[in-house]
Amino acid sequence: MHELNVPARLRNLSVGGCMVDIDLAESIAISVKQEIPGITLEFPNGVSFFAAGKVRHIRPLGNQGYAALGIEFINLTTSQTEALFQYVNEAEREAAFRTGTNDKLTHHSPLFVAGAKEKKLLQREAQNREKRARQSPMERGVVDVSHQLQVGLMHMRTRSVFPSELFYDCVDTLRYLVEQDRKTFLYALAFLRDEPDWVRHAVQVAGQLADMLLARDPHSPQVREAVLGALLHTMGKPLLISAELPSLKVNMNPAQKAILSGHIEELNRKLSELNWVPSPTCREVIEQANERLDGSGYPSGKHGEQLSTLIRLVTVIKAINKLLHGRNGEPPRSPLKAYRRIHETSAAYDKTVLIEYIQVYGLYPIGSLAKYSAGFLAWVMDTDSKGIPKQVNIVKNLSFPDTNISSVISEGDLSQIGELQEIVNPADYGVKVIKV
Repeated sequence: MHELNVPARLRNLSVGGCMVDIDLAESIAISVKQEIPGITLEFPNGVSFFAAGKVRHIRPLGNQGYAALGIEFINLTTSQTEALFQYVNEAEREAAFRTGTNDKLTHHSPLFVAGAKEKKLLQREAQNREKRARQSPMERGVVDVSHQLQVGLMHMRTRSVFPSELFYDCVDTLRYLVEQDRKTFLYALAFLRDEPDWVRHAVQVAGQLADMLLARDPHSPQVREAVLGALLHTMGKPLLISAELPSLKVNMNPAQKAILSGHIEELNRKLSELNWVPSPTCREVIEQANERLDGSGYPSGKHGEQLSTLIRLVTVIKAINKLLHGRNGEPPRSPLKAYRRIHETSAAYDKTVLIEYIQVYGLYPIGSLAKYSAGFLAWVMDTDSKGIPKQVNIVKNLSFPDTNISSVISEGDLSQIGELQEIVNPADYGVKVIKV
């Protein structure tokens, strides 16, 4: 109550309840048998209905990024029941008219005549379909991994099953994408910016870990288990959602931060409950990804030689990724400032790994947003041997800030947009990644 609002699309309606689609990201706050204080159904003409409900079932909808939620209406008054009968009858009448099964019906039900708000929603849906059509196979592959990770979490929470095949499929997909075209893959990782923070962080860290481990040794037997550990590591956070911690999106108070710091223990508890035993390499990444060389990490405060070469790599990738993205009210840092921050953190991180990371990804990493002196903003798509962008996708001309563009240019034409000035935060300029 008064904590969380979840948008949904009504798919089925009866006097007893309804079926709705919700974003997978929202499903972490919902469980079977949970009572929902209020459900508001709003019809196309603007008429609305409100009732309390109880969740009866929840399941993922393929690879579409949604979950289907079955809700039973509870504590209905006589007037609410009468209104429901009317709405169900009108819905059936509308269905009969649209399918042509009743020749006597000659026009739409008034309930389903779109008002101004509905027309805007329909227009937005059409735009999203166009955006989806423009997505490259690599972008769709990366987004699909993020959706599958959330589906796996749903299985763990609602069905008490650890879907190991699904998670290993995510790992194998990431490895395949890296080996197919690593630069296009790194660019696609940026399209996760609008996914839930724990998902974005997990997939981006796992993707970069796969990239760096394969560059070190393409035949390393530990790659698969290490990447699985990186994907699972943050999953304890959504498992901690409760009345005390209703959402991971908010700026947390000290008590909520303290709850969240137990995410590794919570994940281990859940894995034990589901009778799944991770391999030694996978467990090592899950449990030690937040440790530091100087012992200032958590949960065990390990330091120095207690941290393997694998963990030294994982900790640097994770730390840089956190700094590059805003969290808990702190704005994101530019790559250069993130590297400086890691370097200045005394003996917490392995400096040789930091240097290796900078050599691999440079000061203008693929997938970051660059600002050019002629007033253009562009996503970095490819870089040369010195780490300088050689192919970009221009998305905004700051002389016309309300207009979005999409124009890919390469080395010969880059002089037209001026000199590269800096890497900037997309949110500062209203630049959004397509989320479909």
